[in-house]
Amino acid sequence: MTAAVAAGALPSYLSGAGLGASLIMAIGAQNAFVLRQGLKRRHVGIVVAICASIDVLLIALGVGGMGALIARAPVLMEVIRWAGAVFLFLYGLRAFLAAWRGPGHLDASDGEAQTALGAASTVLALSLLNPHVYLDTVVLLGGIGAQHGWPANAWFAAGAMCSSVVWFTALGFGARLLEPWFRKDVSWRVLDVIVGCVMWWIAAALVLSR
Repeated sequence: MTAAVAAGALPSYLSGAGLGASLIMAIGAQNAFVLRQGLKRRHVGIVVAICASIDVLLIALGVGGMGALIARAPVLMEVIRWAGAVFLFLYGLRAFLAAWRGPGHLDASDGEAQTALGAASTVLALSLLNPHVYLDTVVLLGGIGAQHGWPANAWFAAGAMCSSVVWFTALGFGARLLEPWFRKDVSWRVLDVIVGCVMWWIAAALVLSR
């Protein structure tokens, strides 16, 4: 009986892990911020934990039936859409200004100070003020997972959750492997420009979406 359950659970788990990875690994505001914090080695654990925890919670809510409720709340999604667009525009502007001013090299003497609360607040805003986070995790993953039925839907959710935890952990703590390429100021300028473009692209997509 146990072997049969395990055999039935594996396809659902792998399906959730694959779909979750395809959605989470796409370039976005969260990933850009986690990468930058990983390169700077500042509050990486906090940032990774917040990103993964938010995804785990939203996936659980989606599979549990919250996806249908979110889909029926157009006013809430509209508020989140505009708030997210404004925040992403301002964060992108900040990244462009950082690229213009420089430097951003990895030195112990780097004077840029950032508190754990500041990092946590930023990643919370980047995560929760983006409607696509809810559409991807709660509506899409939740809707597909709910179709599997119990207990397959739980295995589907577990697979998606594991993909999120593994991805953010690898991105945050693995970013230090790129440190040799970021010892030059020009590398940080390029990264800041890319981050600014990503933020403004997402902001524009939010404003133009209907």
